[in-house]
Amino acid sequence: MDSTKRVMERRHFLKLGVTGAALLVAGSDLVWRVKQAQAGELPSTNSEALNPDAALQKLMEGNQRFTEHHPEYPDQSQARLQEVAQAQHPFATILSCADSRVPAEIIFDQGIGDIFDVRIAGNIATPEALGSIEYAVALLNTPVLMVLGHERCGAVTAAVKNEALPGEIGSFVKAILPAVDKVKGQSGDAIDNAVIANVSYQIEQLKRSSLLTERVESGKLKIVGGRYDLDTGRVKTIV
Repeated sequence: MDSTKRVMERRHFLKLGVTGAALLVAGSDLVWRVKQAQAGELPSTNSEALNPDAALQKLMEGNQRFTEHHPEYPDQSQARLQEVAQAQHPFATILSCADSRVPAEIIFDQGIGDIFDVRIAGNIATPEALGSIEYAVALLNTPVLMVLGHERCGAVTAAVKNEALPGEIGSFVKAILPAVDKVKGQSGDAIDNAVIANVSYQIEQLKRSSLLTERVESGKLKIVGGRYDLDTGRVKTIV
C-alpha cells in the first residue's frame, strides 16, 4: 500500500515538474512577445533627425542595452516594415567584419532600416566597400560612420601570421598588412594591437574619398573607429 502511494506521489510530482517547465517556457515567450509589442510602439528615428554626435550616442546606448541584457528591439514591427518599404533613412553606416559573431543590428540593439551594413572580412575599405559607404553617406545622409573591428579577428590574425591561404581567402591580407607593419614590435598582444591599428588604417583609406571628407568638414558626418569585445559584447570607440 505504501509502495503504491509513493508511486502515485512520484507521478504527481513529475506532472507538476512538466507543468512548471511548460509555464516557464510560456512565461519566457510572453516576456519576449511583450518586448516585441513595446518595440513596435517605440518612435523610430531616421538620419534626418540626428546630428553626428547624437547618432553615435544612439549607437552606443544600444550597445549598452545589449551588454546589460536589456534590449528594446526597436524598429522590428510590421509597422516598421511598411514604413521603410519604399525608402530608407539609416542613422548609421558601419563597416564591420563579416564574422558571424558581430551582427551590427543585434550588438547595437537596432532594427530594420536603422543601420547601413557593409560587411567584409577584416573590415577593409575595398573599392566596393567604399562605394557602398559613399552611397549611404552621400545619398542616404547617414550622419555617423563607424569602422568596427573585433577581438581575435581571423582576418587580422592571418595578416599577422602572413602565411599562404587557399583560394581567395587570403585576398584581404594585403589590405591589412600596412596596419600590421605599423605595430610590429609594439608591446602587448600582437593580434589585438593589429586589430586596433587596422581600424585606424581603414579609416585613413576612407578619408581619401572626397565625398566623405566634404561631409566631415561640413559637420554632417562623424567617422569613428570601434573595437568589439567578443567576450563581453561591448564596443569601445577608438579615437
